[in-house]
Amino acid sequence: MLSRVAPWLASRRDGAAPGVVVRVMGGADTADLLVLAQQDAVANVFILSHLATAGTASPTGGGATIFGVFDGGTLIGACWAGANLVPVQLDPELAGEVAVAAQQSGRRFASIFGPAETVLAMYAALEKLGQRAHDVRDHQPLMTIAGPPAVPPEPALGFGRLADFDRILPACAAMFEEEVGYSPFLGGREYYSRRVKGLIRQGHSLVHLGPDDEVVFKAELGAVTPEVTQVQGVWMNPALRGQGLSAGYMAAVVVLAQTVAPVTSLYVNGFNTKARATYERVGFRQVGTFATVLF
Repeated sequence: MLSRVAPWLASRRDGAAPGVVVRVMGGADTADLLVLAQQDAVANVFILSHLATAGTASPTGGGATIFGVFDGGTLIGACWAGANLVPVQLDPELAGEVAVAAQQSGRRFASIFGPAETVLAMYAALEKLGQRAHDVRDHQPLMTIAGPPAVPPEPALGFGRLADFDRILPACAAMFEEEVGYSPFLGGREYYSRRVKGLIRQGHSLVHLGPDDEVVFKAELGAVTPEVTQVQGVWMNPALRGQGLSAGYMAAVVVLAQTVAPVTSLYVNGFNTKARATYERVGFRQVGTFATVLF
């Protein structure tokens, strides 16, 4: 694992300042990373959620690391490198340095997601290193709502229960496959199943089961801090789509999410005009633009 980038390595571009280095962060860097990420609590909710849970910037037991970009010893950007790459307050001009460090780590990444300009700059650098994406979603409005939703919430939505895991899991898998184009069970069911169970246990699974115990609607709070939740995995049963039900369910998502944190956020594909219109009807407003690169 690359721990420091020396001046003669490829991860220093000619445009980088002489004192800029990229290295894997450790426990001693935790406070600096927290301050950096708190500069944008919405865009950086993923890493802030991780720090709230783990309490450290050190590598995880599963092998995920956080690359820090330092200028003369001062942290000026970072990037989570686990199953995905997630930049944190990273200047697009420095994305190439982090891309090289990620490439040299030997780890495979499923995606890059985060602020669009930085994500696309990182992918451009990885592409030069031989990485090829199967999909690039370069315009994903980042949206938030604080305060009550603008439409009445659907009262049937509630927090998922472990007793309903066998019903919730297939709906989660269906959403995943619709969104990324392949099954989350490729290579086995264990990892994804554990992830869904974990969300249920944490009280971050939101679901409505109909009279036949089929999932009508579901969503998850994929990242959670005391200030912000990020909604992910929004899915309506295909048999019930087109009936104008989504806004009420999303309003209920907001109400439930705000029992956890005051600001509810999400990001949505720019081409998904129906979803965007629903979120705007509920009261979400765009505060930034994300991008996602899927490998």
